[in-house]
Amino acid sequence: MSGSWDEHGMGVLRLPSGRLVRGRSLLRPLPDGLQPDFALYLLGHRPPQVAWESRWLRWHDLWLPTDRAGTVDALHEAWDRAASERVEVACLGGQGRTGTALACLAVLDGLPAADAVAYVRAHYNRRAVETPWQRRFVVQFT
Repeated sequence: MSGSWDEHGMGVLRLPSGRLVRGRSLLRPLPDGLQPDFALYLLGHRPPQVAWESRWLRWHDLWLPTDRAGTVDALHEAWDRAASERVEVACLGGQGRTGTALACLAVLDGLPAADAVAYVRAHYNRRAVETPWQRRFVVQFT
């Protein structure tokens, strides 16, 4: 295990199982301290290269990912890796796409899908999951 995020660190969500995942806005500088072991970038364009392992999901602002199967696979990988690695999920603003992905990780973690958006809003960012179709994506996520 590489270590875990400081659970009181900026943007770190504690999932119900205790796994920690950092959500982040790519418009802000990389936080001081530990770097991720793995990151999932949710953007409409390819992200810049980083020094850690990462995956890119084509996901335009305020919309849904373009590849549902690839998104499900990537979220499963992020959830699995969060058990023993520092995992980061990020988009430009750090709210809509990032919040949607974090809510899906909460579902994978055992939270009922109907409760996942409220959980992420309460424990990560009150503006997480910005659109009705993002909320629907979470509720229908399996």
